[in-house]
Amino acid sequence: MAARPGYLAHLEHLGDATKFSPQIHALIPRCHLLENFSPAEVRLLAHFMNVFQAPAGVEIIREGEAGDFMLMMIEGKVEVVKLDRTGMPQVIAVVDAGKTLGEMSMIDGEARFATCVSVEPTVLAVLDRENLARIIVEQPMLGAKILMQMVLMLSQRLRATSGRLLQMIEGQAQRAARP
Repeated sequence: MAARPGYLAHLEHLGDATKFSPQIHALIPRCHLLENFSPAEVRLLAHFMNVFQAPAGVEIIREGEAGDFMLMMIEGKVEVVKLDRTGMPQVIAVVDAGKTLGEMSMIDGEARFATCVSVEPTVLAVLDRENLARIIVEQPMLGAKILMQMVLMLSQRLRATSGRLLQMIEGQAQRAARP
């Protein structure tokens, strides 16, 4: 995947992720996507990824834009910012090395949920939908492993979000029930 207009074209392309596989492998303890991957599987996955660098203060993903890729943080820190109903940006998360961003849009092709801005110089490995499809065809065991890990990650996030939503609803019900 080369830098494409609208998709990371404004970031410095550092090449394919193969030369970064030692750094990516070192992230395994902090990266849910790679939890059960061997060094050989990380090297194989890296073959299908590209690496980009962003200086501090750069918008990497924009809320509402289409996206067909996910990011794996190798170095740096990114703020995830969501516009509230008044249009004001609210930081909803700060993501650092080992975390992934953009999985939902890569899978479903829907618009990005939030904006991601680098807080410090950041290095990102990128997997796009086209390369994920190639992995599934060319390396089916690796493809199945990636998809299973993504399903587990997204399921855990959905459960956590559902739990927070339930707490909010119960809190509102308790406040409404007070005299």
